[in-house]
Amino acid sequence: MTRKVIQTDKAPAPVGPYNQAIAASGQLLFVAGQIPLDPVSGQIVGEGDIAAQTEQAIANLSAILEAGGTTLNSVVKTSVFLKDMNDFAAMNAVYAQHFGDESAPARACVEVARLPKDVLVEIECIAVI
Repeated sequence: MTRKVIQTDKAPAPVGPYNQAIAASGQLLFVAGQIPLDPVSGQIVGEGDIAAQTEQAIANLSAILEAGGTTLNSVVKTSVFLKDMNDFAAMNAVYAQHFGDESAPARACVEVARLPKDVLVEIECIAVI
């Protein structure tokens, strides 16, 4: 597996824990969007709490990545879907705890009209194995 951060001053610098681009080679793992669903109880975690919901969504991603033979450190791209963009700062604070600035993946974050089970956040990713 190879993973290289791509940065240029000819495009806007990242304003959060993500990079402009990641060049990667190797086998790719595409992880479906994860919502804050507890895998044991099947219940939504952190009703109304974006930080708790983000933490659970990332925990779910991490478990799937581990099952696929990799970790959050090998993620090259994430997409974050928020019910309310006003939750961005709180989501971003939790996200930053799991994806360091230097090695963070490329990322998109958008507000959507509705998410499954009316959760506040859903996150999907692509990782290199």
